[in-house]
Amino acid sequence: MKDCLRFSARRGVFPFARRSVWAAALALIGVAVAPGLRAQQAQPPAIPVMVPKVEAVSDTLEIVGNAEAVNTVKLVARVPGYLEQILFEDGAIVKKDDLLFVIQQDQYKAQLQQAQAQLEVATVARDHAKLEVGRYTALFKQHATSQVEVDHWVYEQQTAEANIKSAQAQVALAELNVGYTEVRAPFDGQMSKHLIDVGNMVGANPQTAVLAQITQLDPIYVVANISSQQALQIRANLDQRRLTLAELHKIPVEAALSDETGFPHKGTLEYVAPAIEAATGTLYVRGIMPNPTRALLPGMFVKIRLPMGKVEKSALLVPQSALQEDQGGRYLLLVNAGNVIEKRYVQPGQTVGSMQEISSGLDHGDRVVVGELWRASPGMTVTPKLSEAK
Repeated sequence: MKDCLRFSARRGVFPFARRSVWAAALALIGVAVAPGLRAQQAQPPAIPVMVPKVEAVSDTLEIVGNAEAVNTVKLVARVPGYLEQILFEDGAIVKKDDLLFVIQQDQYKAQLQQAQAQLEVATVARDHAKLEVGRYTALFKQHATSQVEVDHWVYEQQTAEANIKSAQAQVALAELNVGYTEVRAPFDGQMSKHLIDVGNMVGANPQTAVLAQITQLDPIYVVANISSQQALQIRANLDQRRLTLAELHKIPVEAALSDETGFPHKGTLEYVAPAIEAATGTLYVRGIMPNPTRALLPGMFVKIRLPMGKVEKSALLVPQSALQEDQGGRYLLLVNAGNVIEKRYVQPGQTVGSMQEISSGLDHGDRVVVGELWRASPGMTVTPKLSEAK
């Protein structure tokens, strides 16, 4: 009988083409269909779903701007002399007060010694005059000398005290000049290449040549220009209220490079221009943020996110991974009351970490497909498995 069935099916004589008919035929000849297979065929696949999270989300503005250095200084020689030493490698990271250049010091140290010697001379003269004033004052009281002699030594004492002040000033100037022979880093930063080699004369003319440049990279500015319409919208959200400087410095600013996900760099707003630029119709804004790894470099294009001053208290959030896109736009897969998957186009809002705000097209009780997206398709009957977003 089995051979007859196989022969008939192969020849196309046997008319049972559907699986259920084959199962009945196989049952007639004693071939049992596995009960687990029938249960698997009857049970719809389990698909992870979640209801949207409800959170308060502030409305934001995303614009493209640039990173800028907080400080950039051109290092120059403040005293003339031959450049004797360069004590850094081109492009090195240096700390504040690190010694970078040394200009010949011999003549300036000699000038310092000369000024110190003049101070000693003036001090000795003052001490001698003071002694003579005391002596002649005592003689005058005994009528052994004239008032003229007393007045002379008072004059000598006062002159010596003035000379001391002058000598002290000369010592201070000489010490400054000795200090200027050492060019040190004004802050933590990164050096450029050196621009003058050892042995060259520096600081000899008013147009002093630049020895090198140092740039501060931590913290760093992020700057952008927002349109006048966007500025007006922000003011409207703030009820036309101007922020104080203290309030301004508390406003968060986020930034990201073009190859980064989300906005990993965090800072605060540091400056807003007091007026709209008439030529461009834009408002200049500047934020400041830590940059310890020097991921942001001056001149880089960055995406900047600023708060718009408006808070959505009941925003609906779903995982970013659940949001899909086709020619019709961005959409989510939802499981309806009959446990059937349907496609619904939505309007995304802003991103909040790994979550995506849905500004329209989604309701609070909707069940959103958040897993097994590779096998979920519209019209498919499923068994929804409730999960929570991480």
